[in-house]
Amino acid sequence: MRRAGAHSRVRATRIGATALALVLLAACEQGLQTSLTPPLRPEGLVPAKPVVVAPSAKSQDLARYYEKVQNDLLTRGLLRVDGGGPDTPYDSEDLVRNFEVIAFFDEYAQTATPLSSRRASGRLSRWSGPVRIRTEFGASVPLERREQDRKNVANFADRLARLTGHPISAGSRNPNFHVFVAGEDDTAFVQARLKQIIPSISANELVLFDDLPRSFYCLVVAVSGNGAPQNYTRAVALVRAEHPDLVRLSCIHEEISQGLGLPNDSPAARPSIFNDDDEFALLTSHDEKLLKMLYDPRLRQGMTADEARPITQQIALELTGPSS
Repeated sequence: MRRAGAHSRVRATRIGATALALVLLAACEQGLQTSLTPPLRPEGLVPAKPVVVAPSAKSQDLARYYEKVQNDLLTRGLLRVDGGGPDTPYDSEDLVRNFEVIAFFDEYAQTATPLSSRRASGRLSRWSGPVRIRTEFGASVPLERREQDRKNVANFADRLARLTGHPISAGSRNPNFHVFVAGEDDTAFVQARLKQIIPSISANELVLFDDLPRSFYCLVVAVSGNGAPQNYTRAVALVRAEHPDLVRLSCIHEEISQGLGLPNDSPAARPSIFNDDDEFALLTSHDEKLLKMLYDPRLRQGMTADEARPITQQIALELTGPSS
C-alpha cells in the first residue's frame, strides 16, 4: 500500500569521491507500525543462540579489497580521526552555509544505482519523536565483532543524544532506527527484514540493498510519516560486514547522522564527514555543531532555508562566536 505524503530518503556512501544515491520513496507508515510490533514471547522460552556462518570466498575477497582501500586512504593522510584542528578553521558564516546545503537539500549526481536522481527538498527534516536504534547482524558476522559493533553504536547514540538534546538511545525495545551489519552472504536475511520493517518497499528499492556496488561503503533510508514528509519516523542503515574497523566505524557515524536529518554532502564543508573527499572518518567538531543546529528548538520541521537563515545565523554565532 502506498500513500502520498509518506516517503523515505536513501543515502549511500561511496568510496573515493563519495557520491550520493538519494531518492524519495513512498512508504505506508501504518504498515510500518504494524510490522514492527514485536511478537509475544511465551513464558520461559529461551532465546535462540545466534547463528554464525563462516564467510564465503567472495566475502573474504571483498574484505581484502576494503582492507586495501582503507590502507590506501590512511597512507594518503585521509580518514582522519582528530575531529579537525588549526589546519581546518571555520566560522559562523561557514556553519550557516554548510548547514543550508547539507540539511535543506538532497543534491547528488547520476550514478549506476537505478534509483539515483537529482532533487532538492528545500525543507528542514528531522525526527520529532525518540530515536531508538537497534543493531542487527547477518550470520557472517562473528560474535566478538557483533559485540564491538553494538558498543560502537551505543556509544555514538549516547554522544548524539548529548549533542542534540534529543532522545536518542540504542537497545532492542521497540526500535525505529535499524542498523544492519551484513555481508555479501547475508542478502536473504537483509531482504527479509526490510520487507518486515517497510512492507511497502518496492522491488527497485530492494535492489539497493540486494546488489550494492562495491564502490559503495554503506547506505541509510529515512522514512517519514503520513501527512508529515519532514518528520522522520523510521530509518534503516546498512553497513558492510566486510569493512575493516575504521571504515566500519566511519559508516556508523555517517549513516546514523545522515538518518537524523543531514542527508547531503558539500565539498565546502571542512572539517566534516559530510564531504566527498574521505578526509575525515568520524564526526568532527564542525559536524557536532551542525547536529546541534538541526535539533535546536528554535528551528521547526518544514522550514525553508530562507525562513531558517536568521535563526541559524544566531545559533551559529552562539556556537562559534563572531566571525573575524
